[in-house]
Amino acid sequence: MFRSLVSCISLLLLSACASYSGQGLESGIATEAEVVQVMGAPAMTWKLASGGKQLAYPRGPAGFQTYMVFIDAAGKLERKVNVMNMETFAKVQSGMTQAQVLQLLGPPQPEWTAYFKARDELVWEWRYCDSWNSAARFDVLFDGTSKLVRSTMTWSESQRTNWPIMCGQAP
Repeated sequence: MFRSLVSCISLLLLSACASYSGQGLESGIATEAEVVQVMGAPAMTWKLASGGKQLAYPRGPAGFQTYMVFIDAAGKLERKVNVMNMETFAKVQSGMTQAQVLQLLGPPQPEWTAYFKARDELVWEWRYCDSWNSAARFDVLFDGTSKLVRSTMTWSESQRTNWPIMCGQAP
């Protein structure tokens, strides 16, 4: 009985991990419906000029990944990418619109957005795992009136807690 319970719990945990990142979905084979079945409903969807779609799967606030899933015009999985990394962050440039930032990074955590009236500044924040395997945050600072990117910044969560917060990588 105990072994059956442990087996069931293990199976549930493994299936939860698979749905988290879409592990097991094969490019060129998996359909959009299969992606949604495995990963759940996307937080945001964009139609692409190529006839395909882009689906956003943010895994915060506790998670460190946001997966962008690209579906080709035939409805098949093209690729899935974790965009919470310095390479993607470097693409966020001064003057970009909020819509452009959303399509690069996906939605920020609602509780991690703030407006600073004195500076007329809106800040959106995402959590990620930095190259030292530490929990970190990436902030995009928008002009509150024009809604265009002013600047960006990144910081380690240990700056607020005074002890390192380590993170792991989902499969």
